[in-house]
Amino acid sequence: MTAPHPFIAHRLATIKPSPTLALTQKAAELRALGKDILSLTAGEPDFDTPPWVCEAATKAMAAGQTKYTAVAGTPELRQAIVTKFARDNHVDYTPNEIIVGTGGKQIIFNAILATVNRGDEVIIPDPYWVSYPDIVEIAEGTPVFLSCPQSQGFKVTPEQLEKAITAKTKWFILNSPSNPTGAMYSYDELWQLAQVLRRHPHVLIMSDDIYEHITFDGNKFHALADIEKELKDRTLMLNGVSKSYSMTGWRIGYAGGPLWLIKAMSVLQSQSTSNACSISQAAALAALEGPQDFLKQWVQEFQDRRDFVVAGLNEIDGLQCLVPHGTFYAYPSCSDYMGATTPHGDHIESDEDFCAYLLDEAGVATVPGSAFGRSPHFRISYATDRNTLEKSLERLKITLGKLTKMS
Repeated sequence: MTAPHPFIAHRLATIKPSPTLALTQKAAELRALGKDILSLTAGEPDFDTPPWVCEAATKAMAAGQTKYTAVAGTPELRQAIVTKFARDNHVDYTPNEIIVGTGGKQIIFNAILATVNRGDEVIIPDPYWVSYPDIVEIAEGTPVFLSCPQSQGFKVTPEQLEKAITAKTKWFILNSPSNPTGAMYSYDELWQLAQVLRRHPHVLIMSDDIYEHITFDGNKFHALADIEKELKDRTLMLNGVSKSYSMTGWRIGYAGGPLWLIKAMSVLQSQSTSNACSISQAAALAALEGPQDFLKQWVQEFQDRRDFVVAGLNEIDGLQCLVPHGTFYAYPSCSDYMGATTPHGDHIESDEDFCAYLLDEAGVATVPGSAFGRSPHFRISYATDRNTLEKSLERLKITLGKLTKMS
């Protein structure tokens, strides 16, 4: 391994580039070289941004809304977010308790850097979204991982949470529905976690609700701060327009939280990016205030794709996949293939080897479970067209059939 450049800060020593973005880029590079690559890596809907959202952006430019805004967001957008939280989540905020950032990732970054000191602990259930632990480590905090295997539905139990909390715990991060597994906590499960958190008033709660609207089978999203009102004053409700409104490139995330925290995050943002893009803010305003009925159609399409993909994965000998209750990801286990031999005589010793084999032999790009802290698994995004999904499953079945599994 190449030694880091002597000018590179020590805080970057343990930080890795986002594996999901890196694999998406690698798939694009292979395509550019003429390779027939089917990419199931990107966590973004394949639908177009709603036309009224794009029209709002055009009107904003024509109206000269191309200048700096308030660091925390335009008054109009922050008020729309207040309305959204009250309407959808039954949680009341004032505009001063809202911050708008350049994507949800910046909101997390701001919150962690504004609060975490060296040695502070942040509890993160695994599997987890790839950026949580790296952001904690940038702040010189300590990620504390809670093992949530497939056998418990990839969800943390109240007993695990209670045992993990120490005097050093600063945050507990909860992501439901979850990236990468699609696991979703029920009302009762959230209530039980909330009772644990009530007993530990020094713990802040980050509720990453970015997939709030993408839920299946009649499962309803519930906000932790709504279920247990006592937790509101130490909960940061994180959301954005990227997933629900197919606006990943617009880069708008937002959050509601206690005034002291939002102020601290705003100070940090004022010395980094300042305000999020003014045109994107106008577009996000249109997304939140505009028609919402289209979401039902999109979610139904995602659910149909989920049913197709999960059934197809479970028909392949050696794969086991739980049914996701939300998001647009599947997280199958590939444990049966550990130790398998490829047609070229190589051995698959990890899910990284497994995904490399799929890319090289099948031309199907996936993300290894090691990126999310739980192996041996791999993540598939079904936020792509049915034809790509059908071809991918066909290739997986053929290519995995060429492996010689250990007896």
